[in-house]
Amino acid sequence: MVAYVNGNGVRPGYVIKHNDKIYRVMTSEHRSPGKGRAFCQVKLRNLVDGLQTEVKFRADEQVERLSLEQVKMEYLYNDSSGHCFMNCENYEQIFLDEDLLKASIKFLLPNTLVKVEFYKEKPLGVSLPEAVELEVTETDPPLKGATASGSGKPATLETGFVVTVPNFIETGEKIKISTTSGSYLERVKK
Repeated sequence: MVAYVNGNGVRPGYVIKHNDKIYRVMTSEHRSPGKGRAFCQVKLRNLVDGLQTEVKFRADEQVERLSLEQVKMEYLYNDSSGHCFMNCENYEQIFLDEDLLKASIKFLLPNTLVKVEFYKEKPLGVSLPEAVELEVTETDPPLKGATASGSGKPATLETGFVVTVPNFIETGEKIKISTTSGSYLERVKK
């Protein structure tokens, strides 16, 4: 079944088909210029190659909205075949290429639960939890009298991802990271 929405009804998070390509809507902003018709300015990310583009949809334009099947899976490991995910219901395993995972890799540790998105039984990507907990493997020693405010310092996490953390964070501590912005949220309490 094909569903359509008006151009001014396109919202962030929607998956749409535009020019025979599949996109996720990142942002949408309704605009009403002084002259001419209202339109919706939309920032899209291609789900196949990850490239971003901006498009204007007229208010009366029909936009095809797609439904993706989301399957709860557990990330297991990475080897020469790719990144292995296991379906939590039937225990089937699939391998996804690094190209398909793109920015998600920096947040993936074995046993992380994610949702793998499928369109017509073809995996398109991974939907991560809002935040993940990762261990700091390398950072400068804390400064005496350091407070939460300040410029921060770089910290390398167990996945290899580098994030700016407050000066009081030490090597070996677990911190919570936002998967949408990639920024430090808080120290995990022991």
